[in-house]
Amino acid sequence: MVAAMAAFAVEDVFIKAAARTLPTAEILILFGLGGAVLFAVIAALTGQRLFLRDVLSPVMRIRMLFEIVGRLFYALAITLTPLSAATVILQATPLVVVAGAALVFGERVGPRRWLAILIGLVGVVIIIGPGTDSFSVLSILAVIGMLGFAGRDLASRVAPRGLGTAILGFYGFLAIVIAGAIYVPWGGGAFVVPGLTASLWLAGAVLAGIAAYVCLMKAMRTGEVSAVTPFRYTRLLFGIAFGVLLFGEALTPAMLTGSALIVCSGLFIVWRGKARQVS
Repeated sequence: MVAAMAAFAVEDVFIKAAARTLPTAEILILFGLGGAVLFAVIAALTGQRLFLRDVLSPVMRIRMLFEIVGRLFYALAITLTPLSAATVILQATPLVVVAGAALVFGERVGPRRWLAILIGLVGVVIIIGPGTDSFSVLSILAVIGMLGFAGRDLASRVAPRGLGTAILGFYGFLAIVIAGAIYVPWGGGAFVVPGLTASLWLAGAVLAGIAAYVCLMKAMRTGEVSAVTPFRYTRLLFGIAFGVLLFGEALTPAMLTGSALIVCSGLFIVWRGKARQVS
């Protein structure tokens, strides 16, 4: 899980770096195509069929829709806003997943966990800072991206079990291509032939993204969920470190306070869930 979070953070760095010379829509399309092709090769080598009836199931269509929303808006967030702030807001995803599981699937969530969810969301509001001089409407992009990823994770809970990692990865990256195509009319620039540096950034993003996805699936499918989930928050550390060291971003008191609320709330929810299982 730690390796997956580090790789996701590296992916974000490469995409943000590529955005200096390439339109965001073009980055999404090229990044998505690269990942889809590599996952298609992995599926072929492992004997997995890409085109199955389950792929067209309502759950998978919903999953892809949320994937498109999450990928598009989070990509816009990391290219247009500080990487550290977007990474921190993304850490609220597990909180929204727990709330969504209670509302959509009827899972039992006690008053303490509801309180923790609310506290974590307050942390997101503190980071965004509505009504303050530091508020930027662009920070809403990360929130929408986070909600998209939460919806994807909820749909993944009821996705057909016969779909392997390579198949889910293939369609996940295909969703990124669709997200880029949707954004083309608003992309703010004509497509250009990537130079050597931009091509290396994109190649690095693809490799990091695939490595992250494989590590994440390995962690979630072989490890105890309650044991590995807390390590998701290491992405926050990697994202903040990269933002500060590579892009010269500043850590504000609001960001530190919001981060603490989000992480503490998430860890409390994991702990309460594990305590309920034991009891």
